[in-house]
Amino acid sequence: MGNSTILLADDTKLFLELEKEFLNLTDATVITAANGREALEVARKKLPDLIYLDLHMSEMDGAACCAALKADPVLCPIPVIMVSTAGKAEEEAICRRAGCNEHLTKPIDRHRFLELGRRFLANIERREMRIHCHLNVLFCINYENCYGTCINLGMHGMYIGFDGGNIRSGDQVEVSFLVSGSGSSLVEAWGRVVWVNAGPKCGNPELPEGFGVEFLEMARESGDIIRRFIDHGTPGHEKRQWPVHDGVASGLPEF
Repeated sequence: MGNSTILLADDTKLFLELEKEFLNLTDATVITAANGREALEVARKKLPDLIYLDLHMSEMDGAACCAALKADPVLCPIPVIMVSTAGKAEEEAICRRAGCNEHLTKPIDRHRFLELGRRFLANIERREMRIHCHLNVLFCINYENCYGTCINLGMHGMYIGFDGGNIRSGDQVEVSFLVSGSGSSLVEAWGRVVWVNAGPKCGNPELPEGFGVEFLEMARESGDIIRRFIDHGTPGHEKRQWPVHDGVASGLPEF
């Protein structure tokens, strides 16, 4: 699987960069195309193992590109995940008629992006580097400001120790915290609760009661602070790879 190749095709550079970031922990070669015609040419040359293909592109749109891929006896086995605009059922129908294997909508949900990809390449981001830490966190959930402790932190999420309140999976949450060594720089992020570890059916009794947060949005500066913290760490903070895909077995949420 280490030699797998994933092709990302979108004529908007921002979305290409976002999708590349989603795959930055995946043991695969990621290549890109800026329109449908280029995607078809790259696919013929590189024979990727998986293609994420946007519907709305210049020169050749995603539907025409997908149809051409599926009509080619050499390229047709390659799984194609098409991306269209959320809330437009007719666009999904166009993607399905073009022969795509799966369908996503924008704005792209990272969890769904990776989940669909794993159906065709099982090694997609199975591990995420996180760091054990004890950082004070201010978070706002259900219109209430609360304090907790970050137990582990990754680029895409964190686990917050907290033993109060009625927190449920799916709740939206805003977090802010200072990272050791970052001076007065404040990390701020918006996300959602993806796992609650509390009560008699506590998923991981070795962790304090609390919940896992998946980051959905943060400023580039905040992401840079977290990345430096994970890369370099500080005394007393242990850096480990956590099995993300096997989140249930490990007792950690999938970020």
